[in-house]
Amino acid sequence: MTQGGFAFCHRFRVRWSEVDPQNVVFNARYLDYADLGITEYWRHVDFRNSGGAGPMDFHVAHAEVAFKKPIKPDELIEIWCKTERFGTTSMTIVMHLCGAGSQGEDLRAEIREVHVLVDLDTHKPKPIPDGVRIRFAAFDAQADVVMSGEALAR
Repeated sequence: MTQGGFAFCHRFRVRWSEVDPQNVVFNARYLDYADLGITEYWRHVDFRNSGGAGPMDFHVAHAEVAFKKPIKPDELIEIWCKTERFGTTSMTIVMHLCGAGSQGEDLRAEIREVHVLVDLDTHKPKPIPDGVRIRFAAFDAQADVVMSGEALAR
């Protein structure tokens, strides 16, 4: 069963190199975590093989992080990802970073990114193909959560 509409979750362990002298994850690392989550989410959606759309890539047009609780070194964290909306050339991805095993209840941060599909030669926005939209909608609507990453262990 999905958690709050999130059909994808990637689990990872926080490395010591990601924390600051306050012994919490350094704020800029949250966008690294967002990139990790989106990379794995997109890999599982497999949108690049939808309907012969050819090579596709997105640029990040906007990113925001709402910090809720600190993340400590060596913690297992889950990144829950879903597509919130599509525009003509853009898509908004929402990610929740949560303590592992909390079923999304131990929210540490909410990240929202707007990605714009671009022409790889000109880097100008172009419309997102219908096949890509359909692929994401079908993935996010599935009944079971797709998990990837580290096993839940100490």
